[in-house]
Amino acid sequence: MTLRFIGTTSEHGNCPTLYEVVETGDIVVQGDQLTDGEHFAQLRDLGVHETAVVIPRELLARFAPKE
Repeated sequence: MTLRFIGTTSEHGNCPTLYEVVETGDIVVQGDQLTDGEHFAQLRDLGVHETAVVIPRELLARFAPKE
């Protein structure tokens, strides 16, 4: 899998960041892991191999693909 950097709103290399999987066009999100138990419990159908990350809306508004 090859990742292409899309963009970030953070400074000094810290997350959050968006990447595109070159082969599929899928988006990979890098961010702080959601650890608040109350919020985590509200997620739907979270698989045992999945996690959730928190990213600012500005990152998606600025860099997320429009297609």
